[in-house]
Amino acid sequence: MSNRNKIMNLRNGLAAAALALASTAFYGCDNSTPQDTLPIYGEREPVERTVDGKTVIDTIYHQIPDFAFVNQDSQRVTQETVAGKVYVTDFFFTSCPTICPKMKTQMLRVYEAYKDNPNVVLLSHSIDPAHDTVAVLKDYAERLEIETEKWHLLTGDKDSIYDIAGNYLAAAREDEGAEGGFSHSGDFYLIDQQRRIRGHYNGTEEEDVDRLIQDIPRLLNERKDEKK
Repeated sequence: MSNRNKIMNLRNGLAAAALALASTAFYGCDNSTPQDTLPIYGEREPVERTVDGKTVIDTIYHQIPDFAFVNQDSQRVTQETVAGKVYVTDFFFTSCPTICPKMKTQMLRVYEAYKDNPNVVLLSHSIDPAHDTVAVLKDYAERLEIETEKWHLLTGDKDSIYDIAGNYLAAAREDEGAEGGFSHSGDFYLIDQQRRIRGHYNGTEEEDVDRLIQDIPRLLNERKDEKK
């Protein structure tokens, strides 16, 4: 299957899961306790292996591939930066005249909620790397009054940024008809310690970001449970 088809299937799966969750929230009138485990989004691939002479089927989930970008302090940010951590990611550009200011206001809420937790980081990818140089991102970060080690504003090769957006199931592209010249998703994506997508949230809606803030401890506790 081509990478494009895989990404389309992943997006379709994400949309279907979101619809199912929304339907449950709307029709669920009982007082039952919600599941503590967040869903894992994306395609699943069964893989057979032999253990003690018996065939065992493991499930391989969609995982964000390795990456390499540069942040506002000219530091290289890769998959090693987020190894063993929960992280939240999004896509923006500093000259965005539409949804980005709302998104950054909401991401600041996530930042403030977890700025003292070393197991949570934020990655914001610029989709306009030609304009959003390290110097521009540095100025943007200073205006947000954020610490680099907690919230990385990323730039790099344009094709690499757009490719990683597809792996997050996020829309990101140049668009002459859009205000600012780019179209992109306003969603925030919650990624677990194994770089699997565990949630997506409307980054312009306070209520949805409240849900994100509440979901992060569920992933942190999930890892603790695995170590027991």
